[in-house]
This record gives sequence, structure tokens and C-alpha cells, in this order.
Amino acid sequence: MNTSSSTPENFRCGYIAIVGRPNVGKSTLMNVLIGAKVSITSRKAQTTRHRITGIQTVDDAQFIYVDTPGFQTRHSNALNKTLNKTVTNTLISADVILYLVEAGTFGPADQQVVDLLPKEVPVILVINKSDRVKDKAALMPFAQEIAAKHNFTAIVPVSAKLRFQVDALQAEIKKYLPENAPIFGPDDITDRSEKFLAAEIVREKVFRLVGDELPYTSTVLIEQFEQEGDLRRIFAAVLVERDTHKSMLIGNKGARLKEISTQSRLDMEKLFGGPVYLEIWIKVKSGWADNEAGLRAYGYE
Repeated sequence: MNTSSSTPENFRCGYIAIVGRPNVGKSTLMNVLIGAKVSITSRKAQTTRHRITGIQTVDDAQFIYVDTPGFQTRHSNALNKTLNKTVTNTLISADVILYLVEAGTFGPADQQVVDLLPKEVPVILVINKSDRVKDKAALMPFAQEIAAKHNFTAIVPVSAKLRFQVDALQAEIKKYLPENAPIFGPDDITDRSEKFLAAEIVREKVFRLVGDELPYTSTVLIEQFEQEGDLRRIFAAVLVERDTHKSMLIGNKGARLKEISTQSRLDMEKLFGGPVYLEIWIKVKSGWADNEAGLRAYGYE
């Protein structure tokens, strides 16, 4: 893309990796920063599985955020090894790193991510969910305790959900972006295809509506994605490991599957800006999460 004629002088552009243990709010923060939902969120830990890029372009800068899976310290199956490799590769290639912790909480899983932080890349400590801390005076010693663990370039308390201090965080990030022409177009919000985003939306609804009953090893495949004018016809399959998981997703007289389909379709229509015809099937495929060749076939790098 030739942007030299229209790119202002001193334009900044770079990649910002968002890292932290599972469930600290990485995906929510990225969606808020770019102003659109491109990374799925759920109260269930380990929802993000892929390296997802969200793009925000302003007059003098382009922020390319990379939401990463939470670093996995429990189960050592092939899926989790792949997710952890994604995290470490993203850290090495970033221009700036946002290290997220939850206000007032720091445990061994948080420390394991600190141990991965490269010394040569600027790292901003982002203390998320800071609105939940009733005693604001307690935030300072908490921040100091974590600041002692790594040479952070800045510390910013935020609440991604309430958009508190998000602009201050973006101003801080901008200081460390290299001077570069934009890599993406001004209206791009992600480098992911609509087909990928459709699968992620269905997966989010599966986790949100089935909750802790369903093992996180479920995944979604888009078997057909066709566009006729504004209408998108999408046929999705949810892969689960057991028959019991299948009946859990279908629900009484198909009620739960209908709810998953309806909510998924409405989210897709909002994101894609047009009508969507969606059909979802549930398929049992045991052992897929521990099969490396299978993981590559399902889009895990």
C-alpha cells in the first residue's frame, strides 16, 4: 500500500502485544482500545486461542494491537503448548508490550508471564479492573510491589470495562512506537478474515451460554461461508470431545443451540454490517486438542 504521499511526517506505527495470565481482561482491553469487537471475551479462562490483531488509526499514529492467549501453566496438551509458543513468539516481535495484571491480585501464573518479558522491548505495566479496588490508597503499594519485578517503562491503572484511563494508556503507548508509515488502511480494524471472526463469535457464545459445564477444548469450524450481495450464508460446526457435551450444547428441545445461533447471528450482523443466515451443527471428535496435525488443520499455528 503506497501511503507516502498522504502520511504525515513523524507518523508512528508499531505492534503492541497484550500479555498476561488467563482472564485478566486482555481481549476486553483490545476491543475497547480499537473501538470494535474483534477479540472474543468470556468469564471462562483461556477463551482466546489465536494471535488476534486489532488496528486503530488516528491522525498521526497507527496502533496494531496483538491479543495473545493467556499463558497456560496447567494442562500440558498439544493445544496449550501451541498457545504458549504463540505468546513467546509475539513478545519477541513486538515494539511495545502491555503486561496486564488484575488490581490487587498477583500469583504464580502472573509471575510466569513476567519471567517471559524480554528486557530489550518497552513494557508498560497495566493494572486492570482498578475500579474494583475500594481502597485506592492500596493500589500504590501493589503497583510498587510488581514494579520491582521488571524494569517497566510506565505504570497505568485502567478499567477496560469502564474505559477508565484508556486514553492515558494510548498516549503512553504512542511514545514508544517507532516512526513508520502505516501498515494497514485507515479503516481496517483487524487483519483477520470474516470467516475467522465468524468462528470466534460462535465460540464465544458457546462458552458464555454453557459456562463451566463445557471443557475449554471445544472449537468451531466454518464449513461454508458464502456471500450473495449483502447476505452472508454461514455454516458452522462446533467440535466437542463427548456425546454428553453435544447434548449440553443442544439443550432441552434444542433451546440452548437456538440461543447460541441467535446471539451469534446478531453479533455477526453488527460486525459485518449486513444480514446473516447461520446454521450450526454440533460434532463429536474426541482427542482433537491433543493432536498436533489436527490442530494445524483447525487453524492453530
